Amino acid sequence: IFLRIMRFNLENTHYFIFKSQDMSKFGYMLILAVVVAAVSGCGESLKPFQPAKSPNPYEDDYSKVASYENRSKWGTYNVHDPVVRKFGDTYYAYSTDAIWWPPKKDNDTLFKKDKPKIGNIQVRTSKDLVNWKFEGWAFDSVPQEAWNFVYPISKEKTSRGLWAPYILEYNGKYRMYYCLSTFGEKVSYIGLSESDSPLGPWQPKGCVVKTDENSVMNAIDPTIVDDKKNGKQWMIYGSFFGGIFAVELNKETGLTKIEGDLGHLVAHRKNFMVDNMEAPEVVYNPQTQKYYLFVSYGPLVTTYNVRVSVADAPEGPYSDYFGVNPKDEVNTLPVLTAPYRFENHPGWAGLGHCTVFNDGNGNWFLASQGRLSPQNMFMDFHIRRLFFRSDGWPMVSPERYAGEEEKELSEGEIYGEYEFLTIKDNYKEKDLGGTGQSNALLEEEVNKSEKLVLDSGNVKDFSKGCFTLISDGKQVKEVKIFVGHDWENQTTTLLFTGINDEGFSLWGKKIK
Repeated sequence: IFLRIMRFNLENTHYFIFKSQDMSKFGYMLILAVVVAAVSGCGESLKPFQPAKSPNPYEDDYSKVASYENRSKWGTYNVHDPVVRKFGDTYYAYSTDAIWWPPKKDNDTLFKKDKPKIGNIQVRTSKDLVNWKFEGWAFDSVPQEAWNFVYPISKEKTSRGLWAPYILEYNGKYRMYYCLSTFGEKVSYIGLSESDSPLGPWQPKGCVVKTDENSVMNAIDPTIVDDKKNGKQWMIYGSFFGGIFAVELNKETGLTKIEGDLGHLVAHRKNFMVDNMEAPEVVYNPQTQKYYLFVSYGPLVTTYNVRVSVADAPEGPYSDYFGVNPKDEVNTLPVLTAPYRFENHPGWAGLGHCTVFNDGNGNWFLASQGRLSPQNMFMDFHIRRLFFRSDGWPMVSPERYAGEEEKELSEGEIYGEYEFLTIKDNYKEKDLGGTGQSNALLEEEVNKSEKLVLDSGNVKDFSKGCFTLISDGKQVKEVKIFVGHDWENQTTTLLFTGINDEGFSLWGKKIK
């Protein structure tokens, strides 16, 4: 009340300070300090944080720079199945050689007859995770040993480029694992190449695992992780057919410890003969001392979504949000990402095949492709903050990272109106016409935002950037709130993320 009076009528305050004859020197200095503080704005933290205009770092629609001649501008475009790691002070991203070509007649010749020799595995670098430089391709052709295995079996079904790379550093050498696969079949090959530099050139080191039509599993989508307790190294891999498998590697060679070993089953989902589980990514968090298995469900162009399980060892056994082993033919929870739409934007689909990494300073990120709706053909690089609750479960930001700085928030600052999303897998079975894919995302498959007001009635236990949200009469504990970027409205704002008792992510962003 005193502060409000002082700021409301400064003239009277001035008269009071300088005309009062009964005031001690200490009292005079104290009141003067309070007035100066009020006038100088030290009480501004009492005001709620308000969104401020901030332009997006890049556009979502990249049709203007999609041509081969504009490849130097592909920094955040044409990214599919990425892996990101930080070496030194630089982030390196490697991804499947997937490219969107403008659907114009004058490009038919380029694409079908005179397509440039674009190589395999796209490579990018960044210093800040926002601005990316397209460096070109890791290989100028498919490694011969991989081609010699896959093509004689699958012929024209063989993919013409390499898929789903993985990168790591070992004893000063950089190891790249890559995949050559077959559309709709289990004829696949995971190979290994090494280099003295993250940018190559790469030298072939042999086959890690390979599968054919008689195999249970599919040799694709590798991720490598060390066991921090015993020093063993494991490759977790697999896609659709048979589920996700773990095989022990020889750390010195990077190949399997036992030649020909295909490993043991780690996870497969309910109706796994029909529904896919793929794209495993396993990381270790030293703070929680747990291993996290991120996988993707659903058609990659539409309802692709990310889920996670946790274990004490990289090879498992894993448990989902409700303590269920993902080997038990269930659909695991929680759901971390799925198709969504905030206001003022057409929305995103295909949010799967993630990579998870940290910046060396305790900040975690999850990156994946995001397909711009409604056509769902543009493949934009989505990098999001990732936070761990005190019980170890990861939560993903509702928006892409744009380099915003951390800010300590007060409870009053977070009050206001938000757009609010519950992230679910809303996949609906449909006739795919024998293609196994559909680019059409049904309206009921999209998670759409609604309005939510945060105030003292539904915000409880606010502390250190987290709070308990009262939603639909239920408590959602440890919701993380932080400063981030609103891509739809081009503003800096407040974002929050949490996981409810049903295993669905809750996303929000402050709009006023």
